Amino acid sequence: MSSLPVASIADRTIGESTTTVQDTARRHSRLGPGRPLRFGAIIGPLLLLAFWTVGSLTGFIDARTLSPPWVVVQTAGELAASGRLWENFETSLWRAVQGLFWGVLVGGVLGVVAGLSRIGEYVVDGPVQIKRAIPTLALIPLLMLWLGIGEGMKVSTIALIVFVPIYIQTHDCLRSIDSRYLELAETLGVSRTEFIRHVVLPGALPGFLLGLRYAVTSSWLALVVVEQVNSTSGIGYMIELARSYGQTEIIVVGLALYAILGLSSDGLVRLLQKRVLRWRRTLAD
Repeated sequence: MSSLPVASIADRTIGESTTTVQDTARRHSRLGPGRPLRFGAIIGPLLLLAFWTVGSLTGFIDARTLSPPWVVVQTAGELAASGRLWENFETSLWRAVQGLFWGVLVGGVLGVVAGLSRIGEYVVDGPVQIKRAIPTLALIPLLMLWLGIGEGMKVSTIALIVFVPIYIQTHDCLRSIDSRYLELAETLGVSRTEFIRHVVLPGALPGFLLGLRYAVTSSWLALVVVEQVNSTSGIGYMIELARSYGQTEIIVVGLALYAILGLSSDGLVRLLQKRVLRWRRTLAD
């Protein structure tokens, strides 16, 4: 006899909990940025492309200043057919990957050392902040004297630009972990190694991935500059050569390649960020 009221109370409680969750979801949807669209990320680039196309058709954009999209596509096809585009593309990609690898490795290691140790911070943070205050592009003449004008100088320049955001974000996230986790770990008798492995490093992961997004974009920005300094190959070299002959369509092809590479690499990091940080609930969800 008593089971019916209990069941009724349980059903009512579950119903109220479901309603509360639904209401919370509605409030989140109403107050948040809105539901994500499946292909929403391409809306902005498509609008930019539409403006470029309409402006070229109407004469609002002078073809001598900026070549129309169809001319750029035709030029890209001709460059690809001749093999010139792919050769320069592979060279630029390899340079960016090398610089990104070394920059992320050095920035991540230094960020962890400075974030987990006071002595490490005292030794590492000052020189990194000095490097941060000096534009890397201003170091190119010095790097040319030290390393010459070959691949070593170009990869080193990219790595120097890349490692700063990785270090800053990793170090900041490590030092921003809530001290209550430390108190709880000490209460439970957790060792320092376990605390670093299960609390500190996962806590620093969001910052590291955010720094990686900045680093990926920075690697392509650095590549634009270093490939125009005494280069004989690469997208930047192709752009510089086209500038000498006034070939704006080739310049735009190179810029479009940089844009595609930048957007694609940033999208890959964002996808990695979404998968690795599935445990975190944010407005982006």
